[in-house]
Amino acid sequence: MRRPDLDRVRPRLTEFENHVVDELAAGRLSRRDFLRRASVAGIALPVAGYVLSACGVPAPAGGGTKPKPGGNLRVGTVTPTGAPNPALVADEGGTQLITQTGEALAFRDVDRTLKPMLATKWAPNHDGTVWTFDLRQNVRFHDGKPFSADDVVYTFDLATDPATGSNALSALRGVLSKGNVEKVNENRVAFHLDAPVGNFPYLISSDLYNTIIVPKGYPLEDWPATFIGTGAFKLEKYTPKAGATFVRNDAYWGQKSIVDRLSVTFYDSQSAEVVALLGGQVDVLGSLSAQGGQAVLGNDAITVATTRTSAYRELHLRVDQGPFTDKRVRQALALTLDRPAIISALFGDKAELGNDSPLAPIFAATTGAVPQRARDVAKARSLLAAAGFARGLSAPLVVETLGEIPAYAQLVQASAKDAGIDLQLRTESATAFYGDATFGNSDWLDSAAGIADYAGRAVPNVYLTSTLKSGGVWNAAHFANSTYDGLAAEYVAALDVQKQRAAGDKIQALLLDETPTIVGYFFNWLNPMAKNVAGVKPGWLPKFDQAGLA
Repeated sequence: MRRPDLDRVRPRLTEFENHVVDELAAGRLSRRDFLRRASVAGIALPVAGYVLSACGVPAPAGGGTKPKPGGNLRVGTVTPTGAPNPALVADEGGTQLITQTGEALAFRDVDRTLKPMLATKWAPNHDGTVWTFDLRQNVRFHDGKPFSADDVVYTFDLATDPATGSNALSALRGVLSKGNVEKVNENRVAFHLDAPVGNFPYLISSDLYNTIIVPKGYPLEDWPATFIGTGAFKLEKYTPKAGATFVRNDAYWGQKSIVDRLSVTFYDSQSAEVVALLGGQVDVLGSLSAQGGQAVLGNDAITVATTRTSAYRELHLRVDQGPFTDKRVRQALALTLDRPAIISALFGDKAELGNDSPLAPIFAATTGAVPQRARDVAKARSLLAAAGFARGLSAPLVVETLGEIPAYAQLVQASAKDAGIDLQLRTESATAFYGDATFGNSDWLDSAAGIADYAGRAVPNVYLTSTLKSGGVWNAAHFANSTYDGLAAEYVAALDVQKQRAAGDKIQALLLDETPTIVGYFFNWLNPMAKNVAGVKPGWLPKFDQAGLA
């Protein structure tokens, strides 16, 4: 059906942008999915709103409590594993710190749409191999230095240089090579990609915390002393193992922080965080695991912001090392899990079923067409017998002490015994488990079987490539499958959500058959806070610049 109101805006849109509009008009995208795809395409929010109105899609209701200006907001979070460095940081505590002062080119919001941050707009070429970003003007770093294209080029040269060892390579390896960010002029850069990427803006947004922009020439080893960035807060004091305080950046380019000061206290355990929140020592926590968090979840004095996410725990099975070289053994272990019962025990109603792939239900490209794997102990025993393990087998299982992971590992261990699989469980600190996070120097990447945590992301590109592609930097299963590699590349390259869905279904079916990893669930992210706190942007990387006490 022709929509005359849309015809008024179409001449201002690119071919890619008009295609996204067509998907909405045809009913193939929901309002939420359209806004996400529009933000990737670079369609300005007012234009996206006009398109929604022209298509008869209603806007959601507004509202909400407003915080009072001024004061001190007190935050509790897990102790960072080391001195925060934007290139190297990967832990929860460290990332929650650096994103208070540092900013990326775009901000991934709670609803997984992209909002302009240090870039004001972006657009791809015809096949998604070149993405051009226009940069925000009149922005200054905390030391007064003007922000420009030179800073973007420097930041991404660091991030993509293997010598830096940046965790950004988890997303950018095979996507963007060092030297391939072009300074078009002072206020525009062009990213020349190694291969087409349809979701590229997400990969260099706040979703990839290792790409916050730092000043040209700034030595990263000096960063923990200054936390220099362009954000709404600037560092007042950082004390390793204790905490940090930030103050309002009065020269901030955008909306100034509501509170005068943000005080962050580090805790070594969730129980200590819970005691601090319930005792009034902090106003909000960076996260809460449902397992062990019952005192908070059932407390009328606490509000818990619940965010549906793609966060999951990966149980990897090394396909190149006994006893998991035979896929029937891997399938058998996966078939022992009673996933609904595990979710109920660990999360109550705050998680969703996983189907042994990282394609979470929240992704627009996840169709649910592939049948859900369910517990079947008889089939598991039959597969083990066919693989030569009629009398059962034993294997090590190494896990980290984070959240519900130890309890999950015990449930996996008990379930596996029903089929004759004896998993010898070893629990380690996160520091010991991850080691140097490189092959040959990490229990995570070197163990025959292990359980690692993966934070939620807006798109699955990093999961599909780093954890499962041949040679992936986080491929703990040591999985190498050329068919899978081709499907992952097809998914990543697609500008069209329908093509992503087609590739995604094939990926899901292949991974169910091969079972290099077991993904039992995707859990909600919980941010608990006192009743008088308002304005927090919740999630794995909560933002506090517009938060305060109501």
